Amino acid sequence: MTHFTESTHMPYSGGQIRQIKVLIVDDSAIVRKIFSQELSKHKDIVVVGTAPDPFVARDKIVSLRPDVITLDIEMPRMDGISFLRKLMKYYPIPTIIVSSLTPKNSEMALEALEFGAVEVLAKPGGSYAVGDMSVQLAEKIRAAAQVRMRAPSEPAQTPAAERKINQEVSLALKRTTHKVIAMGASTGGTEALKTVLMGMPLNSPGIVVVQHMPPRFTTTFAARLDSLCQIEVREAKDGDSVLPGTALIAPGNFHLLLKRVGGTYYTEVNTGPLVYHQRPSVDVLFESVARHAGANAVGVIMTGMGRDGASGMLEMRKAGARTIAQDEASCVVFGMPKEAIKMGAAESVVPLNDISREVLRVLTSEK
Repeated sequence: MTHFTESTHMPYSGGQIRQIKVLIVDDSAIVRKIFSQELSKHKDIVVVGTAPDPFVARDKIVSLRPDVITLDIEMPRMDGISFLRKLMKYYPIPTIIVSSLTPKNSEMALEALEFGAVEVLAKPGGSYAVGDMSVQLAEKIRAAAQVRMRAPSEPAQTPAAERKINQEVSLALKRTTHKVIAMGASTGGTEALKTVLMGMPLNSPGIVVVQHMPPRFTTTFAARLDSLCQIEVREAKDGDSVLPGTALIAPGNFHLLLKRVGGTYYTEVNTGPLVYHQRPSVDVLFESVARHAGANAVGVIMTGMGRDGASGMLEMRKAGARTIAQDEASCVVFGMPKEAIKMGAAESVVPLNDISREVLRVLTSEK
């Protein structure tokens, strides 16, 4: 997971909230204008400048010292990915990637998240109207402003160590055929989920996942995880069976729910109302897991801003599920796990690199 040295761009000081300073970097004058107009509607956000390319952006970052930047991927003179890599090396700052909904851009956006970008946003058009974009952009900026940039560090668990753990629990997992694992994350979650899912063995119970992400990006995200993990990872479709050794990712702009008929779990995918400005929503998933899996479930809530998932995890715990929250030190944004912990929804709180081990532990232990 990518981390950076402590940033000096935090917009919070001494517990007092001030305006979040934003720099918009995009080669489209129309996009720069729309973003500036829409963000001006939010009192806690101020656009301190715009830039048509990374070279102009470089100078404005130094002079304006923004708290957050929005960054297009495809730009003249230097592409957004190359600029991001230089930025994170020499002047780390919370960065939101904005991109049109194309397969190529989805791949590049995921690459940007691996290099240190904290969020990804679809440009207006297609599935997203300007009004929807305005709310989501403001929320992502607020989340990015809370990100603690850290220095790069190696994962605590090596792949070899994870394989050893998986071998040790392999036989015990044979008793978990009716279990299901539900995971939820937001800001910083793409890298967090990669860490956890790479630690899950082939015979792990079926996994259902909500990661706050726009449409099409989730398709690419699932494919990327599938290429890295022992288990199969793919985007969920309505009516999919939840099977051992498989993780199903909620498609962007759709809620994911767990259903059950007899001894078989399956998914429901729908376009219900936004929950905490989110679709998919972690709460929607967790509440359905509490209802249909109960004590046969394990819930995991990871890094992200806000409270989506906290009340759903509490319902899971009340129903007898085992529940795990990521700890503050390893979170990019300690929002969602913090709310779950405050509500008493989390049975255990562990660092990111220990989550897969903890999931396997509770699966193979008696409560």
